[in-house]
Amino acid sequence: MKVYFIFEFTVQPKGGVFQFTKALKNYLQNNNHVTEDPNEADIFFMSASQYTKRVLSLKRQYPDKLFIHRIDGPIRLYNRMNDRRDLVVNILNLYLSDGTIFQSNWSKKQNVKMGLASSKFETTIINSPNPDIFNKQNKKYFNKNNKIKLIATSWSSNIKKGFEVYKWMDENLDFSKFEMTFVGNSPFNFKNIILKEPMDSINLSSELKEHDVFIFASQIEACSNALLEAMHCGLPALVLDSSSNPEIVNKGGLLFKNCNEIPYKLDLIVKNYEEYQKNINLPTINEVGELYYEFLTSIYNEKENGSYKPKNPTLFDCLKIRSYIVLWNLEEKLYAIKRRIFK
Repeated sequence: MKVYFIFEFTVQPKGGVFQFTKALKNYLQNNNHVTEDPNEADIFFMSASQYTKRVLSLKRQYPDKLFIHRIDGPIRLYNRMNDRRDLVVNILNLYLSDGTIFQSNWSKKQNVKMGLASSKFETTIINSPNPDIFNKQNKKYFNKNNKIKLIATSWSSNIKKGFEVYKWMDENLDFSKFEMTFVGNSPFNFKNIILKEPMDSINLSSELKEHDVFIFASQIEACSNALLEAMHCGLPALVLDSSSNPEIVNKGGLLFKNCNEIPYKLDLIVKNYEEYQKNINLPTINEVGELYYEFLTSIYNEKENGSYKPKNPTLFDCLKIRSYIVLWNLEEKLYAIKRRIFK
């Protein structure tokens, strides 16, 4: 069984979708299940609303092959409620997808609530980062007698990524006890928090390992790779109690609901650091990759024995999908113009 990824891989650092898809592809490639030639593919792997024109083109070329859909979001909760990408995701899933993969139970529940139809084949599989990069090797030894080093990261500068919380910490944290670094793109300039430019995965991993506790305040996450990367590097996390975040942190850190809880809960983590660090229990990319492989194989086997036939959208269905994509692209351009005018 060969999988073709409908995805553009680059060497530039990107957000969570890119990082996880790259790690998953590497796992399947190492096990000889990836092809770069669509003619050789048994399964086409697509990710939410990415590369929709390419998805439709490949489906026209290969109507009898399987298309598996990894879903993010809902994007409307993270971005704005009139964002059409969720509608594009929903219609692609309805007419093209033979199997649906959710990244968290929270994401599945919210997508269904926002109109996603159930599939015959669907599963929930958490993400995992590249273990050759994000691991506990050379992690800085924790010494509670030293100044405690906190870190937060975000590729996106969207305010919902937790920046109001980080701003509060910049203004209210006791920086005689703590030092804090932010890596990524921030809409704010900080007074006390050290701001560093986005890093590639190797440098980010090294930076994480020089710190003690990961701070994660993003409001809407299907399954945050930033949080997973930090915890795989051995950092207990203090995490906003929102969306899928509790599913990831479990006993490897603490949750907070408002900023006033942060100092007290940081002190708890520092006091019981080794216990929280020991309780970080997340699946490896090998375990996650095996779950993906088993899910893909189960659908492929049903197709091969004739008990399942891949979806084959009609011309009307394809026109309907294209209309949603055209509307989405038009609205995004208009929204970008509006933002520039009223900035």
